[in-house]
Amino acid sequence: MSARIGDQEAAGGGAQGPSAGAVVSWYARHARDLPWRRPGTTPWEVLLSEVMSQQTPVARVIPAWRQWLERWPGPAELAAAPTAEVLRVWGRLGYPRRALRLIECARALVQDHGGRLPSDREALLALPGVGEYTAGAVMAFAYGRRALVLDTNVRRVLARAVGGQALPPPHLGRAERERALALLPPDEATAARWSVAVMELGALVCTARDPRCEQCPWRSQCAWLAAGRPADAHAGRRRTQAWHGTDRQARGMIMAALRESPRGLARTDLLVAAAAAGDRAGRADPDQPARALASLLADGLIATDDDGATYRLP
Repeated sequence: MSARIGDQEAAGGGAQGPSAGAVVSWYARHARDLPWRRPGTTPWEVLLSEVMSQQTPVARVIPAWRQWLERWPGPAELAAAPTAEVLRVWGRLGYPRRALRLIECARALVQDHGGRLPSDREALLALPGVGEYTAGAVMAFAYGRRALVLDTNVRRVLARAVGGQALPPPHLGRAERERALALLPPDEATAARWSVAVMELGALVCTARDPRCEQCPWRSQCAWLAAGRPADAHAGRRRTQAWHGTDRQARGMIMAALRESPRGLARTDLLVAAAAAGDRAGRADPDQPARALASLLADGLIATDDDGATYRLP
């Protein structure tokens, strides 16, 4: 039986591939000055930046991250915060279940870890809302450890530079993980720097739609560029995420209405608000408003009175 990925992270690495030194040097010259990369940033602040940045553009995350930390500087403050207030501050970052998981994570840290974020992979994975990617990001970016950090940007860069593919497969598989792990430099600090450098390369240069290959530090070693930049072999298997007229948009409209109404709103008012999603998209679904309301209730993002007539943030 082969070793688990987590066990392999402590083993060797740095297999032959694109130059680690080249991308780390590029990062030193071109990295964005993001607030959570500055000296003195706590592990909790790094975790918060990673959770907020999932599926939300960095430009929107920066002011929200600062506002959040002004109100709740650490896990203890967030653990004691009312859920409704947290959801209001989360605002329009999207996917508000992330805010609920952050509250749960903060409470677990206070209860089980003295309010401090652990650096051990297994302890991180045991926290609410922390998966493989987030655990690896905290280990690398907060603690400077050698850990696998595979987000969309890193996957795309490695798919091109090493695999010769325009984009990685739709689903992350074991072979892709093992390839990335083999490329991680063996030294802890260098591996952590390599991870953030490759991520930044994907965000700024090796982008999905308009890669600027002439600016890439790996351009002379890139398998995809050498092959003439072939088209995406997985294009037919990819699903684009729609927004207009979807249940996600209807849910967002309900949440937006409740954020502005501390005392709550009548069910009928919320159904009207949710119906606007389908109306704007020109494909009204008569069942969508009630479906969106029920799903928010099931997710714990809203609460209702006993008779179900009035809804509010929990």
